[in-house]
Amino acid sequence: MKLIISLLLFMLILANSFSQSTNDVLNLLISNKTISQSQADSIRAEAALGPQQADASRKSFFLTAARQMQLTGYTQIRYQEFQESGKHNSFDIHRARVDLKGSVTPVFSYRLQADFAGSPKLLDAYGEIKLADYFTITAGQFKIPFSMENLAPVNKMEMIDFSQVVEALVARTKDVIGNQNGRDIGVQVGGTLLKIKDLPLIEYRLGVFNGSGINVADTANNAKDIDGRLIFTPLKGFSFGGNIYRGWDKAIKPDVPGHSQTRNRIGGEFSYTTTAFLLRGEYIAGKDGKTNRAGWYIEAGYFVIPQKVQILAKYDVYNPNTATPSNISTNYVFGGNYNFNSWSRLQAFYTIRQEEGPSVKNNFLSVQYQIGF
Repeated sequence: MKLIISLLLFMLILANSFSQSTNDVLNLLISNKTISQSQADSIRAEAALGPQQADASRKSFFLTAARQMQLTGYTQIRYQEFQESGKHNSFDIHRARVDLKGSVTPVFSYRLQADFAGSPKLLDAYGEIKLADYFTITAGQFKIPFSMENLAPVNKMEMIDFSQVVEALVARTKDVIGNQNGRDIGVQVGGTLLKIKDLPLIEYRLGVFNGSGINVADTANNAKDIDGRLIFTPLKGFSFGGNIYRGWDKAIKPDVPGHSQTRNRIGGEFSYTTTAFLLRGEYIAGKDGKTNRAGWYIEAGYFVIPQKVQILAKYDVYNPNTATPSNISTNYVFGGNYNFNSWSRLQAFYTIRQEEGPSVKNNFLSVQYQIGF
């Protein structure tokens, strides 16, 4: 009987496709004594149930768009335990981000990303025009094309914290322009200049920016900051290259033209990764006014259990003023990640901090749980 009813439902669908009334079909089947009245009523009920369920499903989604878009996000809940006197062990919401991406056509795309942890802020707001693999134009607010670590998606980073030199010289927490999450407002061109099969042999990016950070107009002068990046990938999994940045800090005397100090950066990097192993490092030097700064790091990791359990270590060095003796800060970071799946993981790292000069107890432990959608 179930087979007969299923066949009848299929016939009804076909009948509707030719604009024939469902009731007419059922009445004809009843008159020919193919089915009974009760069976016809049952079929009517089942036929009506499908559209009702589909309609209820559509109503449960509040986001609609004329074109396809991708809505993702993640939350990072962190616990930190400090050895340093005066700092309190605490939980916090490290990041809570919502990311919206979409393509209007194969050529035009866009992205909007906001972070709601602490003070809500707009991180990314840009459009892209991809005219060819070797020429893509990006305009709006986005990451400065400087530093491998800065450009890595934060929810994919192997370690919880950025390296000291990246925090200090790539528009993050200790930069002279303040914490801009590595971003600025401007225009960039970039792409792959040479590709063999799926291997991008030469990649470049060249950008012009305000130099003042996120959601801020140029506060230095009429000149704009210039950033360039060139990366070579001669072998699958191995890349190296360099970055250069020339710009200005905020005006020292806003009312006097030309009184802005330089804010320049230069860096080199390399990366070697396989499915189980990674080794990467960067060196970055910068000049803020008359102060020269420099730092570097090297990081290694290995999957003890493929794609599941990863152990890592980092040697992280930074000198905030190369003209000052006994000024170097060194971090030794050890820990690992446990990936529950592609959207959820647990990270734990212990950082041993050493500064030249008087010894200070300031080691700390960070544990972070990340869940995304």
